[in-house]
Amino acid sequence: MGMTDPIADMLTRIRNGSRVRFKSVDVLSSRINLNMAKVLKKSGYISGYDIKKDPQGHEVLKLYMKYPDAKRSVITGIQRVSKPGRRVYVKSEKIPKVLNGYGISILSTSKGIMTDTEARELSLGGELLCNVW
Repeated sequence: MGMTDPIADMLTRIRNGSRVRFKSVDVLSSRINLNMAKVLKKSGYISGYDIKKDPQGHEVLKLYMKYPDAKRSVITGIQRVSKPGRRVYVKSEKIPKVLNGYGISILSTSKGIMTDTEARELSLGGELLCNVW
């Protein structure tokens, strides 16, 4: 049986892994998860990612977590906004700022997955996938 929301699964694994200070977390590899990992790396929330194969032969996306010191994590919160039961779409003028600009929103636009600032610069709206701070 397939997973209904792979994005929420990825965000939950990142949230739980950062709380217990894992060096890396494994998530199911898909095109949208890979593009979200690229955005998180470019924004500085994770240190890197790799695509590996698990023993069953499925592709797994390994995300390497980032910690500035022994007590803090770079990701203090991560929240899914648009869900399979309730999609949330925003226009470029209505993209919300996360913590007054200290966090990012990740959007799925017609030009690909990008942060809220990139979408505002390109005047693109789209589906508001998640907020990270």
